[in-house]
Amino acid sequence: MSISQLARNIAESPTLALNEEARLLRERGEAVINLGIGEPKNKTPIAAVLSSAARLTGGEVKYTPPDGAPSMKKAIIRYTEENYDRLVAPENVIVSYGAKQSLYNVLFTLLNPQDEVIILAPYWVSYPEMVKMCYAVPVIVTPLDGTFQPRFEDIERAVSGYTKAIIINSPNNPSGCVFEDEFIAKIVDFCERKHIYLIMDDIYHRLVFDGRHATPAYHFTKVPLEDSMVIVVNGVSKLYGMTGFRIGWAIAPRSLVQVMTNVQAQTTSCTSVVLQAAAEGALTGLQNVVENLRLAFQNNRDVIYQELKSFNGLRVQKPDGTFYILPDFRAFLPSAQARDSVELARFLLRKTMVVTVPGRDFGMEGHLRLSFAGTIKELTTAVERMKWALDPNSPNEIYIGDRKLIRDWM
Repeated sequence: MSISQLARNIAESPTLALNEEARLLRERGEAVINLGIGEPKNKTPIAAVLSSAARLTGGEVKYTPPDGAPSMKKAIIRYTEENYDRLVAPENVIVSYGAKQSLYNVLFTLLNPQDEVIILAPYWVSYPEMVKMCYAVPVIVTPLDGTFQPRFEDIERAVSGYTKAIIINSPNNPSGCVFEDEFIAKIVDFCERKHIYLIMDDIYHRLVFDGRHATPAYHFTKVPLEDSMVIVVNGVSKLYGMTGFRIGWAIAPRSLVQVMTNVQAQTTSCTSVVLQAAAEGALTGLQNVVENLRLAFQNNRDVIYQELKSFNGLRVQKPDGTFYILPDFRAFLPSAQARDSVELARFLLRKTMVVTVPGRDFGMEGHLRLSFAGTIKELTTAVERMKWALDPNSPNEIYIGDRKLIRDWM
């Protein structure tokens, strides 16, 4: 079988692979706790259900324009005005199958072979792979001070004549870090001066804790949207817990949206009108679902943070937002059980039935990403199991499901 070199070099999604492994274990009756998946547990908002049901009941399920249904774009325009304090036109908006496709459309539209895209570690696992799929080069900038907060100086040094874009994700997946306003302001100014596109992945922008606020990049520029270097990507998956609906969007200058529309027209043609109706219902319906999720995640964050703080040898930073935490497990690496974060995640799954995601895939070797989107009982039980497997000060025996296990590898 002949497979292209490009396709051969694209890495498997570690999150999806681990989710599938967890599903198979659960089907065998194993007491699996999945801290790998980034998925809120809430039911779909009723406004989204009713809106999509009305479209189905009417039977008018046909093509929409490639860039999105007019009513959906109107909802995004209103959402942008309310949450970004920025007026945009329908020609500045394109609706896609999830923020993931929106981001890929942006990169495909902007990049030529050998162009460079600066990506800040820790980063979402798909960023480098998407850049490579466009025959461009991901340039990773990693904080050297032990925090998850990038330094402007390091980004400035990484810029070259080939730099076409910088991707910013704040609140950040996988760390939960919210970048400081001063940092975002510097990046916006720098990108405008250097004519570098600033791609803002805002998929978690309202899931912030402790009174913090993820200030939109638009707040730091007075440049008209048509001349702006800022591109915003967002969607309904995380804020409304609508991961399966796969609706996202991008906001950009008209010239870019026009090309992205051509790209989308030649790939997926358009986005399902039923799914757009659901997203429209979420955006225009009561917004208490977002606040309820945010409060639940903040409570979960507090619980898992305190549990991890009692984990002997573990270092952990308190997330400012999202529903992820990225503890540092390097005190347990390398060991007889695991040489790196990939082997450590496999060891924990095999011994404790807890799914985690290796930090290597986020540019943070030695860390594991844990999702705290589940229940309090799942979080406390999962940390108890991991402590049993790794912390020599923890009890030597544990029950996982209805089986009593004894630690025999220390």
